[in-house]
Formats: sequence, C-alpha cells, structure tokens
Amino acid sequence: MTTLALALWNDEAGFIVSAELVLIATIAVLAMVVGLSEVANALNQELEDVASAFGSVNQSFRYQGLCGHGGHSGGTCFEDR
Repeated sequence: MTTLALALWNDEAGFIVSAELVLIATIAVLAMVVGLSEVANALNQELEDVASAFGSVNQSFRYQGLCGHGGHSGGTCFEDR
C-alpha cells in the first residue's frame, strides 16, 4: 500500500493536463458569473418596464344613463388622475 501511495505521489504525467483543466474551469466560471449578472440586469430592466406599463394604465371610465322600456339607469364616471 505504501508503494502505491508513493508511486501516485511521484507520478506527474497528468500534471499539465490538470493545470490546463483548472485554468479552463476558472475561465468558464468567470464567464458564467458575468453572463448571469447581465441576465439579472436585463431581467430587472424588463420587470421595471412591466411595472411602468401597469402604473400608466388609465382606469378612467364614463357611463351614460339608459332609458327604455320603463326602466331608467343613471350614468356615472370616474377620472383617473
């Protein structure tokens, strides 16, 4: 068991490959962080646009009275400011 552990400890055949993989993984993680940050900013901006659209909906209405067949209905109105 000791000889196997010593052989694995002294084996450097895959050192360059693992170092390259660590570098590639680091770059990939940094790219994902930047990309997700931009996605979060874009989503926040879109939700602000939706909130602005809901806030600018005009809810004013005007209803004229009706009269016919013996029934009458008074009109009403509401002005949204």
